[in-house]
Amino acid sequence: METRSKKELKENYKNRTVIGGIFGIKCHGNDRTWIKSTKDMPGQKNRFGFSVATNSCPEPGMLGEWKQYGAKSFSFVVLEEIEKGKTQTEQEFSDDIAMLLEIWLDKQKEALKNEHTITCH
Repeated sequence: METRSKKELKENYKNRTVIGGIFGIKCHGNDRTWIKSTKDMPGQKNRFGFSVATNSCPEPGMLGEWKQYGAKSFSFVVLEEIEKGKTQTEQEFSDDIAMLLEIWLDKQKEALKNEHTITCH
């Protein structure tokens, strides 16, 4: 590879659009969803696809379900994406994603709470 090509590749990499956000890994066998965050949504989606293809559980906390229902019963769900701003630092981007994760985990807790609440009339 000539030097100019390497330089162009490096420049293209630095100027790429960075997409992060919140995703879920859903088990269709029991409808359980694990909510996670990432600073690289396309990369995370690829890693999940590789895990399914090689039948290697991506998260220790879901190993029981992975063994019980099988890799094909899991899916990757993008819940919310955010683009890293041109002037945003890595730390600022990480902080934004952490705040989003907190919001989504609160939503999940609230949904579970409401699901188990019995209403008497």
